[in-house]
Amino acid sequence: MSTTTRARARRNASAMRMVGALLALYRQAAGYTQKSLGDRFVVGEQQIASIEQGRRPLKPDLAEQLDQLLGTKGALAAALEHMPEVDLVPLWAEEYLDREREAIAISWYESLLVPGLLQTEGYARAVFRSRVPVYDEDEIEQFVAARIQRREILHRKVPPTTSFVIWEAALRDRLGGSEVYVEQLRHLREYAEMPGLALQVLPLGRTTHAGLEGPFILLETPEHQRLAYSETQRGSTLIADPNEVGIVTQKYAMLRTQALNIEDTKDLLDRLLGER
Repeated sequence: MSTTTRARARRNASAMRMVGALLALYRQAAGYTQKSLGDRFVVGEQQIASIEQGRRPLKPDLAEQLDQLLGTKGALAAALEHMPEVDLVPLWAEEYLDREREAIAISWYESLLVPGLLQTEGYARAVFRSRVPVYDEDEIEQFVAARIQRREILHRKVPPTTSFVIWEAALRDRLGGSEVYVEQLRHLREYAEMPGLALQVLPLGRTTHAGLEGPFILLETPEHQRLAYSETQRGSTLIADPNEVGIVTQKYAMLRTQALNIEDTKDLLDRLLGER
């Protein structure tokens, strides 16, 4: 990471702490505790504490609601609007990554790419080099390093229980060329043997399947809250409503029945490696 990038990152961290300090000041002036404010917005005491400590970003919609409740005349929303952007992760993805780091269970359906937690360095680099408009090489290397670091989640002493369903089309693309392709397939084959990790491929040629609306991720937090997450071209949605999460959970359950089982998935990966 360059000196310039490190400086930007430090300024951004300082700005997050400043916004958090403002929230704490306004909260106390209005007579709320972290718990009572968290309960008011159904986000929980711990999330309010994390925002006030600068460890979790304040989201624009919550900032507007807090301004209205606390009578701060748009001060939090304005501070957030002028806060420097996060360098390596878009603001709209920050909360998902916070939840991913602490999750006790992750279920991931991917139809476009190998899931980020399962990508090799070469594959991740090819993904970021495919971006339009293009990133410069320094940016690409920063993004790759951040993505590979996320894999540590799977190697904890007590890792989350993880399940991945990948559409076969994503495994047929040769992003980065043949060497990257083979390395990625071998990587998946190795991870398919990891305890607590279930890898399944949804094969081509199905007459119907439950993933037609695109990729999504299901998370379970240490408090056993279940969340659903999906991304669009320029944004994302983190869903907490139990009814909506229930619908996505049904989709994932159906996809697992429509995908190859774990052993057949390993056989497919072996065949793909043999076809290289």
